[in-house]
Amino acid sequence: MNWEQVEGQWKEVKGLIREKWGKITDDDLTAIAGKKDRLLGKIQTRYGHKKEAAEAELDKFIANVKMKN
Repeated sequence: MNWEQVEGQWKEVKGLIREKWGKITDDDLTAIAGKKDRLLGKIQTRYGHKKEAAEAELDKFIANVKMKN
């Protein structure tokens, strides 16, 4: 899955993100609204990751997301 697909299926992907990063709240996800840079910022803030580590973790997660059609 690429980021454009994530944005298009944001409502479905939000639950998977909450499972992976439990410190990110529903309010955070509403504010993020499918924007990758906003999600990266929340991962960095909530988990203390450096930008590169957060990007690598998110890219790996997105590459492995399988959505049910």
